[in-house]
Amino acid sequence: KPVHVILNGTNTLKKPGLDNHSYKPDRPFLFSLGVICRKKNFHVLLPLLEQNQHMELLIAGRPDDKDYLQFIRKSARQLHIEDNLRMLGAISESEKSWYYKNCTAFVHPSIAEGFGLPVTEAMSVGKPVFLSDRTALPEIGKDVAFYFRDFNARNMQKVFVNGMQQYEKQHMAHAIREHSETFCWNKAAGEYINVYRSLY
Repeated sequence: KPVHVILNGTNTLKKPGLDNHSYKPDRPFLFSLGVICRKKNFHVLLPLLEQNQHMELLIAGRPDDKDYLQFIRKSARQLHIEDNLRMLGAISESEKSWYYKNCTAFVHPSIAEGFGLPVTEAMSVGKPVFLSDRTALPEIGKDVAFYFRDFNARNMQKVFVNGMQQYEKQHMAHAIREHSETFCWNKAAGEYINVYRSLY
């Protein structure tokens, strides 16, 4: 039977804003977003903080796996970078927009993704995105994203440094925003209609 691949659209971000209870970093930061569970693979990002101690890592998302959350925090303590890590928990849409807009880069080392909506959201504001090369992520990021081919700390640092240099040197923000616009709900709806029409 024929197989049709229809990519999701991306969401329009709300106006960025923090409230009185929001965490506001006072130094450059990496941002990551997703349900806190093992397949999201957040812990592999911690050595990046060890090698870039002028930065923070902000991870937002509902903690579905409390054991994994504790593992991340324990690992940060063992690397002596617990002060560089912020586990934000669930955040508002306005907070999410603010973190996307103000982060140095969006990092998403997930090893199991059906689509990767946070990736397209981060790209919609022209941010560099650093992804694992697993499952759907290369299909979403294409050639405007940077990929962790493995999770060796030294190799990840090399990908990060080289990627940031390329992003700045080639002024990639515009191309990244343009790519994000290809993920459009109107386009997806039209493709679904065409599939339905092909059935009769």
